[in-house]
Amino acid sequence: MKINNLGKALAVAAALGVSVATSHAADRVLKIQTSSNASHASLSYLNEEWVPKLEQMTGGSLSVELLPIDAVVPRRETAEAISVGILDGDLTSINYFAGIDPAFALMGDLIAGYDSADQIQAFCAQGGGKEILQKLYDAHFPGVHVIGCGAYAREAFVSKVPVRGVADLKGLKIRSPEGLAADVFKRAGAAPVSMSGSETYGALEKGVIDAADNSAYANNDANGMHKIAKYPIFPGIHSTPILQFTVSQAVYDELSEQERVALETWYLAAYNGLRQHFDRLDRQLVARDKAAGEIEVIDWPQSERDALRAIAQEAWNDFAAGSDLAQEVFDAHVAFMKQAGLF
Repeated sequence: MKINNLGKALAVAAALGVSVATSHAADRVLKIQTSSNASHASLSYLNEEWVPKLEQMTGGSLSVELLPIDAVVPRRETAEAISVGILDGDLTSINYFAGIDPAFALMGDLIAGYDSADQIQAFCAQGGGKEILQKLYDAHFPGVHVIGCGAYAREAFVSKVPVRGVADLKGLKIRSPEGLAADVFKRAGAAPVSMSGSETYGALEKGVIDAADNSAYANNDANGMHKIAKYPIFPGIHSTPILQFTVSQAVYDELSEQERVALETWYLAAYNGLRQHFDRLDRQLVARDKAAGEIEVIDWPQSERDALRAIAQEAWNDFAAGSDLAQEVFDAHVAFMKQAGLF
């Protein structure tokens, strides 16, 4: 068990259970830790627009409490917390588990591979993504059930200096997701730094990092990133992180068939809604900021995007060779991308 201060985590979980019970009318409320900061627009949107819908869909028998990143356990320890009953589930980045098996890195974000979050959601729902993610959990974290996976936006790169092409990445200290993402930045000449999203603003402000591959444009706007990092890149050049929605297998087994179907349907609908909402919101904010002229929104030419993708492909192949499961994940991505006309 790698969870630090297990007793403290259990106490926090118990306290959260009490607060949840008093704030929701549903018969059962699942405690779900997310990878979103408390201030993220994505978390607010889900809580306001979609959490009430699950209760409605189940006639009041089931709801979820979406907790911010690190609320109960550190971000890399949610799977273990689920397996021992500290959390009921997570809605978090698959990349956080990249150190366990390179398969999680490839599953978490095929860097520079997909053109849109919509394509990734199709891979998860119809292209075998959900099934192969379950295979990873069966191998490494038995007792965790995958409800689904998907993406809602490309990471909108934020930077304190102009980055107009691959050459400008050289020497930059960049906050990056773990695993494949960090490897690609390193190959491009940057110095990747791993840290929680909640630490990014402070690190930029203090000069610990120069830039960050960090969440959707709207989330960065809500967090005040553009006040200190005035050269965002949009559309993003690098990451389109895949997030997982998992619950304890024991919890899943206790749900009725109707509740299981409702939970899976709710997740698919919520993430489609989130993707559409953020596409509109990101573009509205970009238009506003371009008009105001206080920050410079940079859009890389296709030639530079292609150059970064070529670097990324080298990393894909190396990570795929890292384990049998990693090769399976990579093969699943490639098969779907060929079907979708991306290759």
